[in-house]
Amino acid sequence: MKVLVVTNLFPTPWDPRRGTFNRQQFQRLAERHEVDVLTAVDFRERMGERRGSADVPGVRADYFTFYHPPGIGRFLNALCFFACILWQRGAELRRARYDVILASWAYPDAAGVAWVARLFGIPYVVKVHGSDLNVQAASRLRRPQIRAALRGAAAVVAVSEALARKAMELGARDDTVHTVYNGVDGHLFQRGDRTEARRRLGLPPETPVVLYVGNLKASKGCHDLVQAFPTLVSRHHDARLIYVGDGPDRASLEDRAASLCCAPAVRFEGAVEHAALADWFRAADVLCLPSHNEGVPNVVLEAMACGTPIVATAVGGIPEVVPEYAGILVPPRQPHELGVALVEAFERHFDPVAIAEHAATFRWDDNIDRLERILARAAERLPAHIGRPSPRSLASRPGHRYHP
Repeated sequence: MKVLVVTNLFPTPWDPRRGTFNRQQFQRLAERHEVDVLTAVDFRERMGERRGSADVPGVRADYFTFYHPPGIGRFLNALCFFACILWQRGAELRRARYDVILASWAYPDAAGVAWVARLFGIPYVVKVHGSDLNVQAASRLRRPQIRAALRGAAAVVAVSEALARKAMELGARDDTVHTVYNGVDGHLFQRGDRTEARRRLGLPPETPVVLYVGNLKASKGCHDLVQAFPTLVSRHHDARLIYVGDGPDRASLEDRAASLCCAPAVRFEGAVEHAALADWFRAADVLCLPSHNEGVPNVVLEAMACGTPIVATAVGGIPEVVPEYAGILVPPRQPHELGVALVEAFERHFDPVAIAEHAATFRWDDNIDRLERILARAAERLPAHIGRPSPRSLASRPGHRYHP
């Protein structure tokens, strides 16, 4: 098949670490099929400096600049997404003659892609991740656009059962919705020596360590975690809390840690390369992810693959992938209960072998097998192009990769 992926969640020179789960999935899909990825780059980000290489082996990647109105004008974002694609890449997409389009993120991505697909007569599949339905669809003006995109899709791929149910509640046809859990790179994320991992990271060998990995923003519950941390410190005076990641709330988190008198025990590591996360998972006693809404965060699967227990909120698909023997789940937005759960996690015995074996059931090969079948069935919904030539696809123009 010749597959076009359109998304805002994929590495670009302005954000090389973006969408690591999509990078892993689409790179593996490209080992079997011809895959072009067209990534939306926000116009404000586009004006900034490039931060590094975004090349993904096997994937032909291009981007377009996404211009859109701010604030209350967000209900127009899907129309802007559609217009920006046509303006900047329309002629190339028409020549490329794709079998199927995969839109990864519901709004504005899938809503805009639905119009592109209808214009060019190409079937499309929507992949939903979490807040694209749980948050975006709460808007009175965005909800009908998301509903139309889901109903018009040849298939909807959800990363959890909870999200699949949400898609159907929003109007997706039951027979088109599929739950496909993300996978874990078992060669990279596996059990290892905690002492050695801590030595490499400069951490004390015996200190209790709580790890957070993700964006530093309120919806991820990172403020709830820093507020809950003193409860753990009251029982384990030498405990450390480490945030790995970056985001708009870092300064406010630092201020909050200082006001709670636990700033010396809280460390902000910043964003790290995906491969470097394996040592952080091995070094931690507990991974804590107190999100307010989620699909199935890959950091939870990857931490479990390293044998690390989880303390998280019972939202989205998290309860589907974290069994009782692998962690403790609490309600969202409850710092006190979160703190109690952290204390319990340090006093309960978890079997790292059993946790890692459970995580090993989430395999990328299985994920790609299912996604491949879904895309193939979607591509059959419209007649194949007869006598299709082999035009140069996106990003295969002479000297082209990313360009100003």
